[in-house]
Amino acid sequence: MNAIVLVGGQSQRFGRDKLAQKIGGLRLIEHVLVRLAEISPRILLVGSNMGLDLPPLKQSRAQWIDDIYPGKGTLGGLYTGLLASDTEHNIAVGGDMPFLNTELLSYMLSLAPGFQAVVPRLGGYLEPLHAVYSKGCLEAIKGALEQNRLKIADLIPTLRVRYVEEEEVNLYDPEHLSLLNINTRADLERARLLVGGKARPEAEAMP
Repeated sequence: MNAIVLVGGQSQRFGRDKLAQKIGGLRLIEHVLVRLAEISPRILLVGSNMGLDLPPLKQSRAQWIDDIYPGKGTLGGLYTGLLASDTEHNIAVGGDMPFLNTELLSYMLSLAPGFQAVVPRLGGYLEPLHAVYSKGCLEAIKGALEQNRLKIADLIPTLRVRYVEEEEVNLYDPEHLSLLNINTRADLERARLLVGGKARPEAEAMP
């Protein structure tokens, strides 16, 4: 199953291009790509690349896709990614999530058949940017975009959803690090502390 990485507007709160910030020797976007490449044959990055070049070793799997609905936020990016994908079910994550857990994502993918979305729900809160969506969502998303209803959290209850509850997430990621995104400089410093100043070995060894 393909992966969709939503990168539009990723630096508005951070103040500069956060995807290029280094964490343990790798750029933030590289952490995301390395994790996703373990389980996805094709990775679609939706949004402007802001001059951010991908390393040659990633280019065979990752490609930039221009947003069909610029200015429509993550919902527009999700629609663009689903439309461009050639698989029925797709992982969708933010481009600022350096600690994606491939076992958790694989578990979520295993739940996808029969549902339009698979979404974690922790403490009553949804995690729509760490989810699995099917192409069966396209019509509902397009309708929401045309009515300027842009919150993914408002769309999800209208879909056929398999919620992944906290106790399920805990089996694979008890610290919930996979759901950590980098919105502020404080978030970035926390991520650097978690990495401990080293790139992950599998990132260095990836062909």
